[in-house]
Amino acid sequence: MLFGRVAGTVVATKKTSTLEGLKLLLVRNVDAQGRDAAGYVVAADSVGAGLGEVVLYATGSSARQTEVTDKRPVDAVIMGVVDTWDIGGETVYEKYPSAVTADV
Repeated sequence: MLFGRVAGTVVATKKTSTLEGLKLLLVRNVDAQGRDAAGYVVAADSVGAGLGEVVLYATGSSARQTEVTDKRPVDAVIMGVVDTWDIGGETVYEKYPSAVTADV
């Protein structure tokens, strides 16, 4: 699995019938520190991801292992929306950062 950030949507009015009904999203690669990295992929969305969300996606034959993509000609699928991750006990990314309170 890989980290990515949903950068946009892909609309293809003419496509093979086996792609009908799939939501296609443009996903930008994200490194382990949460920074945008080089490269994009078009991925079928199996979880209802939204613009700007950090997602987990898979490529290759694994992309056809979800209910949504089974037996469909896809090479990338979004399989999860990331809430948080840490490295070595240090939080790298939080979807909903804790509210910061100021002393008044």
